[in-house]
Amino acid sequence: MARLAPNIVLIFVDNQPAGMLGCAGNSEIHTPHLDGLAAGGVRFSEAFCANAMCSPCRASVLTGLMPSQHGVHTWLDDGEVGNWPSGWNALEEFETLPESLSGEGYETALIGKYHLGLVDRAQNGFKEWVTLQTGHILSFYDNQMHVNGETIRYPGHSVDFFTERAVDYIDRRAADPHRPFFLFLTYPAPYGHWPSVKGESRNQFARLYDETRFDSVPREGLSRELIDWILVRQREMPDDDPGFYRQLACIPNDLPTLRNYYSQMSLVDDGVGRVLDALRRCRLLENTLVVYTSDHGMSLGEHGFWGHGEDTWPSNMHRQANHIPLIVKPPGSEEGPRVEDALVGTTDIFATIRDYAGLPPPPRARSSGRSVRPLIEGTDLHRDDAVFMEQEETRAIRTRRWLLMRRFGPTPYGFEDELYDLESDPDERRNVAKDPAHRADFAELSARIDAFFSRYSDARWDLWRGGTVKSNSTRPFLWREVWGEDWTPAC
Repeated sequence: MARLAPNIVLIFVDNQPAGMLGCAGNSEIHTPHLDGLAAGGVRFSEAFCANAMCSPCRASVLTGLMPSQHGVHTWLDDGEVGNWPSGWNALEEFETLPESLSGEGYETALIGKYHLGLVDRAQNGFKEWVTLQTGHILSFYDNQMHVNGETIRYPGHSVDFFTERAVDYIDRRAADPHRPFFLFLTYPAPYGHWPSVKGESRNQFARLYDETRFDSVPREGLSRELIDWILVRQREMPDDDPGFYRQLACIPNDLPTLRNYYSQMSLVDDGVGRVLDALRRCRLLENTLVVYTSDHGMSLGEHGFWGHGEDTWPSNMHRQANHIPLIVKPPGSEEGPRVEDALVGTTDIFATIRDYAGLPPPPRARSSGRSVRPLIEGTDLHRDDAVFMEQEETRAIRTRRWLLMRRFGPTPYGFEDELYDLESDPDERRNVAKDPAHRADFAELSARIDAFFSRYSDARWDLWRGGTVKSNSTRPFLWREVWGEDWTPAC
């Protein structure tokens, strides 16, 4: 008898660095359910996002494309909603993962944060549609939700709301076990920014961290690049509220915020546990592919800044900003624990889900994503030893030996490239880009970046070739200076 196509549960959280897990060696965080998931599957210790912002990574995991292909280069600003056409979503021209899976007989559900366009109706091949009104998280509580065409207000914590809806969805799908489902569960937490995590937490895990020292959060002096970004924004974008970026300088030393942030991570962990329990109770877990990851990483004070890779000037791709958790439990009996250290990325998740669903791999000419299934099954011996990333004016390649951050130029700002030898300098502190001893290494890595983006970019959305962005940029002044005053974002 043919085996049924597996169910797929992709859990995508918001602003979690890879090291914020007990199973990743952090003794201060309480994540028993995620540690248990890793114990029964494979934890990828060297997974990196394509872009260290929310919306671009959501677009990449649903399309298998890089930002310079799909056009979403930063978070979609809710303040721009009035400029979006009716019914607009950022991925309308692409066949998304849920659309492909629907064609194979899958039921599809988005439960959680969308942040890729308007939310008043289901988009991109999702049939079940439960999401937040806004993408930017100002509070975990008392949010307006869109539930399959109905708008409601939920007074409690949004993670609890989405967990309850996910469990309900699993219960309903269990009534039709011969029709597989794809659940994209996108928690808007742990998040880690004010105002949502400012002050003491109100959730049930807050007391776990009353006595925590937070040695896992480094206390470094503020980086010049963070201060430069605050000053540049104040000068070039005076109408924008500068408060958010000034807050980034305060958070690493604010203990109530740290306790709050860590407690939100434990609440996410609890939600994952409840979802896994529902799969077990409904006897669906054995035939379900479970993938747990984050949209992007987050610096928790490392290199003197807190937050995203674009929260410095110029933007950066240091490890913490782009390093994401990735745990995969394949269908079948739980095995493990196993840690896989191959370099993998966000677009590989897209390819992996297609693989397990029985869909052909994305064409290599179109998508850089490659399934990690051969790594899980121990059959991949020839995987590329590199991941590529981009953040508007910065492009990067990471290999086992090197991290090269290339900067767009020339510009009036005189950006400098950065090259780090990860064997002798794993913390990425000594920039050797101008060291004559590494001239050949720089040239080789730079050529690889150029070749990759020559292949995986679309001229419409390639900022380095005069393209634009969808909805908004965090550096519009830069691109107007480079490409002319008529440069403008598009929808």
